[in-house]
Amino acid sequence: MAREDSVKCLRCLLYALNFLFWLMALCVLGVSACLRDQLNNVLTLTADTRLEEAAVLTYSPVVHPVVIAVCCFLIIVAMVGYCGTLKCNLLLLSWYFGSLMVIFCVELASGVWTYDEPMVQRSDMISLKSRMPHFGLQRYQWLTHAWNSLQTELKCCGVIYFTDWLEMTEMEWPPDSCCSNQYPGCARHAHYHDLSDLYQEGCGPKIYSFIRGTKQLQVLRFLSVSIGVAQILAMTLTVTLLWALYYDHKPPDPASPDALIHTQSSAGDSLKPNHSHPRAPEAWANTPANGHTQFEMEQLS
Repeated sequence: MAREDSVKCLRCLLYALNFLFWLMALCVLGVSACLRDQLNNVLTLTADTRLEEAAVLTYSPVVHPVVIAVCCFLIIVAMVGYCGTLKCNLLLLSWYFGSLMVIFCVELASGVWTYDEPMVQRSDMISLKSRMPHFGLQRYQWLTHAWNSLQTELKCCGVIYFTDWLEMTEMEWPPDSCCSNQYPGCARHAHYHDLSDLYQEGCGPKIYSFIRGTKQLQVLRFLSVSIGVAQILAMTLTVTLLWALYYDHKPPDPASPDALIHTQSSAGDSLKPNHSHPRAPEAWANTPANGHTQFEMEQLS
């Protein structure tokens, strides 16, 4: 009874861990997808600079193909673990344990390999001004799109201040993406009537904060650590379940008291008369006593 309760408890814990694997892997993929667009815009504006190297170094664990593949593979492994736990299948549980071990080693190696502090300073933000003169040109539509998307998402304008657009380009007013309430011609209207309608903070400090790490990045790091801890716990529970199901069934020792009692009871059963098959009347006629009586009757006759 104790063994059955232990097996049931182990299976319930593995069900819960597999559900957590699905949930955490989907969260990692979702947050990575949200950060990817913003990261692409930052990399576009910081191309061939120290800022690009720092951004890649900080966010490589987020968008690295190995990490994305590991999360997708973890969802499949969790499904296999759920099926193996449900059916108590030796092959599926063994494959589940081995897959978790491989994933854990890959995650550990990736974390150690990519862990490094980005070397970037606030003064490096000034290099972003070199990207501003190409804004709006036909050959640099991708750069224009990156500036507009970044200023809208980060709610900023220019590098240090919105006047950077007037200094670095031939524009008479900033782009419309600098407006807090965007509509065609909003920047021109704000420039001549109310400058408070423009974002007052530059994009340089916000890009610096993004490269140093955002809340989303901290969430991803927390999820990664949680997945690693859950994998260690799942591997421990899987080994325990396999031991309880298959490897803890020992044959009785011949010298043990239980084995002696079992042997004596078997011998006693063999000595008991068998009443399940009574003899037929014809069988008594063939016994030696009945044969002797028949011989005496023939002599008297």
